Amino acid sequence: MNEASSAEPVSSADAMIGIDGLRLWYGDHEVLHGVSLGIRERHVTAFIGPSGCGKSTLLRCVNRMNDRIQGCRLEGSVMLDGTDIYAPDVDVVQLRTRVGMVFQKPNPFPKTIYENIAYAPRIHGIARNGVAMDELVENCLHRAGLWEEVKDKLQQPGTALSGGQQQRLCIARTIAVRPEVILMDEPCSALDPIATAKIEELIDELKNEFTIVIVTHNMQQAARVSDYTAFFYLGDLIEYADTSTIFTAPNKTQTEDYITGRFG
Repeated sequence: MNEASSAEPVSSADAMIGIDGLRLWYGDHEVLHGVSLGIRERHVTAFIGPSGCGKSTLLRCVNRMNDRIQGCRLEGSVMLDGTDIYAPDVDVVQLRTRVGMVFQKPNPFPKTIYENIAYAPRIHGIARNGVAMDELVENCLHRAGLWEEVKDKLQQPGTALSGGQQQRLCIARTIAVRPEVILMDEPCSALDPIATAKIEELIDELKNEFTIVIVTHNMQQAARVSDYTAFFYLGDLIEYADTSTIFTAPNKTQTEDYITGRFG
C-alpha cells in the first residue's frame, strides 16, 4: 500500500469540503490511498490525472454516489460545512440536493425542457406550479446561458437539443434545487470546442454562487477554469496547490512530467 497522500493549500477553517484520510476499496482493490484535502467555498477546484487514478471516484464520494456500487467501502471522512456526510443519520437524498452533479454525457430527462427544470423543485417543495415555478425555470435557464435559445421551445423535449445545449440544460436542472456544491465529471468531453467554451464561461460565472469541483483530462481546461488543482496518480494525491503553481512551478517532478505530457 502507498503512503497516505496529503496536501493542504486551503486551511481547514476555509475549507467548505474537508476530506481527511479517505481510503476506498472496490472489493479487495484499494482505489484511494488515504487522500486528504480541503476545498474552498465558491472557487473552482480541478482534479486531474491519468485514467484510473481515482479522481472520479473521489468526486463521487462527495455526494455518496459510490454507495450504489456493490462491494464499495471506505475509511476516513468527508465533511461538508463541518458535517460528516457519511454519518448514520445523514439523509442521502437531502445531501444530493446540497451537492449536485453534472455527468460526462448529457443526461436530460425524457421530458420537456420546462419539466427538466421543474421536476426536482416540485418534488422537494422548493416551488409549486404557477408563476413561482415559471420564474424559477426562467431564472435557471438564464443562469445556464440557455434562455434565449430555448424560451420559445419550453414544451419541446430536452433530448431534442444539441449536445452542448443538453449539458447546459443539465446544469440548469442541477442549480434548480439550490445546491451549495456542483460536481462536474468531465462535463465537456463529449462536446465540440464552441460548446466547451460556453460551458467554461458558465463555470466562471457560477463559481460566484457555488463551490465547483471538476474532473477533467484536459490540461488546458483545468488551467483556464480552476482556482486550485489537485493531481492524482494511482490512487494517491501527488500535489495540490493553486492552479498557477501547479502549471508553472509544481513541487513534484511527477506533476511536472504529467503536465508536460511525458506520461498520461
